[in-house]
Amino acid sequence: MVKHRLKALKMFDIGFAELLVIIVLGLLILGPERLPVALKTMALWSGRFKRSYQQIRSDIEKEIGVDEIRHQLHNEDILQSIKTTQSNLEQFVNETEQSLTPVKKDIDKESTTNQLNPA
Repeated sequence: MVKHRLKALKMFDIGFAELLVIIVLGLLILGPERLPVALKTMALWSGRFKRSYQQIRSDIEKEIGVDEIRHQLHNEDILQSIKTTQSNLEQFVNETEQSLTPVKKDIDKESTTNQLNPA
C-alpha cells in the first residue's frame, strides 16, 4: 500500500522533502485538529480520481481497439522481420552463387577436357 502511494507521488515528481514541506504547511494552515480530516478527504478524492481515470482509460482502449492495434503492430513487426530475413537469405544465396561460379567453370572446363581426351 505504501509503495502504491509512493508511485502516485512519483507521478507528480514529488520527493520526500517536498511532501514534508506540504505536510508542515498544512499543519500550520489547518491546525492539528483539521489536518487529519483534510488528508483523509484528499486521499479519498485522489482514490476516486485514480479509479475514474483508470475506468475512462479502459473504456477508451476498448472503444478504439487498442488490443487489436497492438496485435496488428506486433504482426507487422514479425512480417518486417521475415522480410529482412528473406532479404538476407537471398543476398547470401547470390553471394554463394557468385563465389561458386569460378569453381563451376573449372569443373565444366575439366569435364570438357576429360571428354575430349579420355585418358
